[in-house]
Amino acid sequence: MTAETTASVAEWREALREHLGSDLVLTERDQMVAYCRDWHGDVTTDAVAVLRPRSTEQVAAAVKLCRNLGLAIVPQGGNTGLVLGAIPDAGQGQVVLSLERMNRIRQIDADDFSAVVEAGCILSELKDAIADKGMFFPLALGAQGTCRIGGNVSTNAGGINVLRYGMTRELIFGLEVVLPDGSIFDGLSTLRKDNRGIDLKQLFIGAEGTLGIITAISVKLTPYPDQVATALLGLASLDDAIKLFRRARRDCCDLMSAFEFMPPLAFTLAKEAMPDLPIPIAADYPAYVLMEISGSGLVDIDDLMGRFLEAVMEEGIVLDGTIAASQTQARNLWLIREGMNEGQAKRGMHLRTDVSVKLSQLAAFVADAEKAVEDAVPGVVCVSYGHVGDGNVHLNVLPAAHATPDERVEQIYKAKGAINAVLDEYQGSISAEHGIGRLKRGDFEVRLSPVRRQLLTAIKHAIDPDLVMNPGCQLNFSVNS
Repeated sequence: MTAETTASVAEWREALREHLGSDLVLTERDQMVAYCRDWHGDVTTDAVAVLRPRSTEQVAAAVKLCRNLGLAIVPQGGNTGLVLGAIPDAGQGQVVLSLERMNRIRQIDADDFSAVVEAGCILSELKDAIADKGMFFPLALGAQGTCRIGGNVSTNAGGINVLRYGMTRELIFGLEVVLPDGSIFDGLSTLRKDNRGIDLKQLFIGAEGTLGIITAISVKLTPYPDQVATALLGLASLDDAIKLFRRARRDCCDLMSAFEFMPPLAFTLAKEAMPDLPIPIAADYPAYVLMEISGSGLVDIDDLMGRFLEAVMEEGIVLDGTIAASQTQARNLWLIREGMNEGQAKRGMHLRTDVSVKLSQLAAFVADAEKAVEDAVPGVVCVSYGHVGDGNVHLNVLPAAHATPDERVEQIYKAKGAINAVLDEYQGSISAEHGIGRLKRGDFEVRLSPVRRQLLTAIKHAIDPDLVMNPGCQLNFSVNS
């Protein structure tokens, strides 16, 4: 860093403190590091400052000031993303704007089945507050104890309940957004039918903070599902898992809320993360399904699950299984799914993918992609799991245990190339639910059609002509692009 740059950073920091107040501005390295490091700790960057506003008006003031100072802004929720979308990549000219202090639930309307919540509210706290009113917000993620609803909306998060309730986009009534010029778009209506022209909120859902900063959200609620049946099932193949899913969609209809597939290695990885976790089923079947159906009112969920499993076991589709007899047992079954991710992290740097294909092609894609990886990078371990109901596969790759850090990077690079090549043949997506961020920008850009690039560029320049919002995320826009 040159003396001139150092002077500029000092001047920027002084201006931020002077106009926003020291309470809103962090500038010490030890204070900022948590905001400049990704969730897995693989990447650590830097920033001019971290801004922590307490209100929409303070966000607007911060955006106006940063724009006047020539500082770019990286919006951040819980910083639990997996694609480097919420940490700066050029700290000399960027600030992080954290929404963590904007965590109020502004209203819960039981009659309207809606709520208005600020962007910094932790997802699990929102879900708990709504449950106390007898209602349910169905977005469910492994990181829900730390992720924040604004980030969920900005990335159009998926999770385990997409099968029944859809992506985050389908759970939103309206948004409040601070635009790149500091003006405030108030679209917090909770109307269920509103056909007055272009639905502007859709511009910001999934935009990863590149068009503005979401400060509040009005969300759709449903009756609380007070009956839940959870089953862990052993099958002969992933093909049989697809067959089972088709039957479950027919027999359980829209009461099925989750249908996840896992490999046998899931149990090993989960035990590495949580040694005391009980495994209530033999760990040597070729494929496993974690299935959940839920409902409320007069529907008998336990009877439905029992009758369904009896039929598919008689037909030989399911070889073995266990049904949770309590909430604790159900939670332990889900901990296997969550612990698998923690176990992978404990094995060090690895490839995490988030791809999707047609549901009918899922089993064939996994087989072809795993073979391509094994051919390209012998000695690595493939861990394929995900959401059967929406064709979303997390085909992760663990480098060889003895690999050096440089060898791990090379193996990850080769494995990603092999997977993406097969994915392109299947006309799938490189990002089913995690977003693009900075990590997938290159892979995203090379797959963009000219017309789609033109549209995305036009929208960006129309809303953020000075390119101050989350630069480098999703697309590498430039003033002349």
